[in-house]
Amino acid sequence: QLQFVESGGSLVQPGGSLRLSCAHSRSLTSIYAMGWYRQAPGKQRDLVARITDGGNSYYANSVEGRFTISRDTAKNTVYLQMNDLKFEDTAVYYCNSVPRSNYWGQGTQVTVSS
Repeated sequence: QLQFVESGGSLVQPGGSLRLSCAHSRSLTSIYAMGWYRQAPGKQRDLVARITDGGNSYYANSVEGRFTISRDTAKNTVYLQMNDLKFEDTAVYYCNSVPRSNYWGQGTQVTVSS
């Protein structure tokens, strides 16, 4: 069973930066791709970044150039570096495999506000 534990969310001003972490129970070598998803109030949960086991990454248009996804296979951890944060980045951020599994963590809240 997969388990994900997200951390690193916080309140930040526009233009600020945050680094999210996701620790998971299964070795990254058994998961082809990992992703970061986010869900704003009243909206669906969308994929914003994905990284494959080969290190290839994908980003949603809304975060391209500002967010960077990375993975540390030795630590079973995936990261999301978020720079130049905008109001519209406010959401609960989750990690999961891509395609998504049924096992979701509690997420971590990112609030961008002045």
